[in-house]
Amino acid sequence: MAARSTSSDSIIPPGSVIGIMGGGQLGRMMSMAAARLGYHVHIFTPEPNAPASEVSRRTTRSEYTVKQELEAFANAVHVITFEFENVPHESLKLLESLTPVYPSPELLMISQNRLREKAYIGKQGIATAPYKRVTSLEELRAATRELGFPCIVKTAEMGYDGKGQATVKDDSRLEAIWETLATAEAIVEGFVDFSMEISVIAARNAQGEIRLYPPVQNIHKNHILHETIVPAPVQPAVKEKALEIARTLAERSGLVGLLAVEMFVARDGEVLVNEIAPRPHNSGHWSMDFSPCGQFEQAIRAVCNLPLGDTAPYGSARMLNLIGEDILRWPDYVKDPAARLHLYGKTDTRPGRKMGHVNWGDAG
Repeated sequence: MAARSTSSDSIIPPGSVIGIMGGGQLGRMMSMAAARLGYHVHIFTPEPNAPASEVSRRTTRSEYTVKQELEAFANAVHVITFEFENVPHESLKLLESLTPVYPSPELLMISQNRLREKAYIGKQGIATAPYKRVTSLEELRAATRELGFPCIVKTAEMGYDGKGQATVKDDSRLEAIWETLATAEAIVEGFVDFSMEISVIAARNAQGEIRLYPPVQNIHKNHILHETIVPAPVQPAVKEKALEIARTLAERSGLVGLLAVEMFVARDGEVLVNEIAPRPHNSGHWSMDFSPCGQFEQAIRAVCNLPLGDTAPYGSARMLNLIGEDILRWPDYVKDPAARLHLYGKTDTRPGRKMGHVNWGDAG
């Protein structure tokens, strides 16, 4: 099947094929939402037994750089999206030359590098933590002296869920930390005295319609999201600032799809952006059960240029991640009549691996 040419303002109707780059749990839940709306999903992933493949119509198993496979994939679908950041920009540009890709490869490229990301956010007049680029141990020493301790050093690219980063409390382990990161480029971020971490997920379609999910509080353990509280217990001024930031980034980036904006709320009430992710986000999982339109359905609506759904929560809600051996407690959650259990179909349990999540809420 040849992909139809699609103008920027046309609707991609049910019955069409959505291509998703990546086969993890986000792709799985996007596939399930797409099926409910009458779409078919074609997954592109190098991983065997990918969670998304279990619930999609077709899977191409290939590395992300194989031109022949990418071209065949693009010609077999009507629109393409992605479920994680580490898809090569060049591969998405090739796909985009054949079939619409949303969100744009340019926005993904910004989010793939923490230095580009911070620079882009700053150009929009939005505050971030102070930071420095470093490319050597000597530059790392200089940056930590300037920013002070404690601070955080991260690889500029390819880090997530606590990987590729370290908290630096003094200068005694700088050499060991730099060797462990094993990177040519890193970012050092100054310490932010924050009261909590929050996030807002913005959705935008090609017509320019925008919907914002409410700010939620995110609680991390070992740099991995552990729990999300809905709504975030913040002052009205903080809520409005967070929503304004997310709307600004969605509009100015020309977003089509979802954009998750992770933020710090400082002790003085200032809101600073930490990271952005142009895809469904772990902190939006609560919306699957406790919002009229969950984030995965919203992602499908946005990339297919359908009207966007209602994002208002039914009431307060809570999401708990099941990390590693937390999955062994699934029988307890199944017996809880108030719990909504979501398992990702992963057979290999490893420390730090997201295996599922549980939602609770006031209504649904």
